[in-house]
Amino acid sequence: MKSTGPVHELIAKTPDWRGATLARLREIVRDADPAMGEDVKWRRPGNPNGCAVWERGGIVCAGIILKERVRLSFFAGSSLPDPAKLFNAQLKGKSRAIDFSQDGEIDRRALTALIRSAVAHNLAKAGPAGARARSSARTRRPGRTVRMARRTTTRRER
Repeated sequence: MKSTGPVHELIAKTPDWRGATLARLREIVRDADPAMGEDVKWRRPGNPNGCAVWERGGIVCAGIILKERVRLSFFAGSSLPDPAKLFNAQLKGKSRAIDFSQDGEIDRRALTALIRSAVAHNLAKAGPAGARARSSARTRRPGRTVRMARRTTTRRER
């Protein structure tokens, strides 16, 4: 398991319990699907460190370090089965999240199942490679892709 890169740097910049919790979550996410890519995204003045993002066939989940908790957010969470009732934040809309507090326990088995279902959801949504490109090419009418600029004339040219 690789312990370098932008997510490792994000964890190192947060030396308290939140960094340790994000490190445990990272380990669970990577064990759930080793083919998943990771990066740090959405750096801004209010959160210069950004948040950890894991992707496979699209964004699977994001690990966000907040002041009092660490949040694992699933962007397609409303479409995922949650038999263990892990989701406890962002319960409206399409996304769902799990907030981890300092004294909170992590249900590794249930979280692993949730991550795997999120990956399966993304891969099913993406379908076979190139299917979207082929279907959109079929629906285009020939001659409609390139538009000619109309020439405007002035009164003197008329």
